[in-house]
Amino acid sequence: MKKNIFHIALGALLYGLCSPVWAQQPTKIPQIGYLVGASLSTNAARIEAFRHGLRDLSYVEGKNIVIDWRTADGKPDRLPALAAELVRLKVDVIVTGGPTVTRAAKEATSTIPIVMTNDPDPIGDGFIANLARPGGNITGLSTLSVELSGKRLEILRGVVPKLSRVAILGTSTSPGNAQMSKEIEIAAKAFGVTFQDIDVLDSKDIETAFRAAVNGRAQSVLTLSSPILDSQRAQIVEVAAKNRLPAMYHRSEYVEDGGLMFYGVNLLDLQRRAATYVDKILKGTKPADLPVEQPKKFELIINLKAAKQIGLTIPPNVLARADKVIK
Repeated sequence: MKKNIFHIALGALLYGLCSPVWAQQPTKIPQIGYLVGASLSTNAARIEAFRHGLRDLSYVEGKNIVIDWRTADGKPDRLPALAAELVRLKVDVIVTGGPTVTRAAKEATSTIPIVMTNDPDPIGDGFIANLARPGGNITGLSTLSVELSGKRLEILRGVVPKLSRVAILGTSTSPGNAQMSKEIEIAAKAFGVTFQDIDVLDSKDIETAFRAAVNGRAQSVLTLSSPILDSQRAQIVEVAAKNRLPAMYHRSEYVEDGGLMFYGVNLLDLQRRAATYVDKILKGTKPADLPVEQPKKFELIINLKAAKQIGLTIPPNVLARADKVIK
């Protein structure tokens, strides 16, 4: 009897000693891979917006979530290797900044969830089946850039007197480029404007691209989404001003850096909202069941300093529509 009591007491003691150890076993900290085409400094505002979105959901980088940052620094050919590296790290989610990046991630994995922070046409790019039920391992946010391309040309036409010829700067290998060009072509025909497609496949081609625009008698420039262009944002703004070419840009950061105009989606808002997708996926929701959201906030930004530099007067009716005017 005493022996049985001893065994029971010993078992209880061992259980009591071990229980705190079991209870203190560390839980796995979620690991995110964040992949962009341009440099991290170029994407600083977007990255901070994403971090802000995570903080709103009680995620603190380095404390209860880990983020592995990867950038191609404006060299799209580096993206496949970077995406493969994140797959080898076995991250829980890959967050992608732009369609070229999403394509690289898609080709690297069909199982790790991928959250698009922005894509002009995710169905046309072949990333999802439909907006309501994406299917597969990709979800996130769309920018509607294809539909907005014609609107950008319309605003540009209202700013540049007697606009008849526009140079379109883009990168033909970027997903969505072809669709956006088609949309611009439709709008151009409706407005009686001719356009010149200029393909920028390397950052070294930028000066050549603007020379082609000037030689082609372009009266203005319209840029399309491209990691190559984005990596050389400051140079593009400078060369456009030097050639006195009014430019409508596809990202607001160009205007913040001295460019003339931007019209489109508030991309910082999309970055914040991308964090909610990460949160839902980490809590067990499958990407296939998370509808792709379309943008809710659009903005027109005009830089009057840039207008003055090239001798352009912005009509009052266009200024009145601006959400932000830089003086």
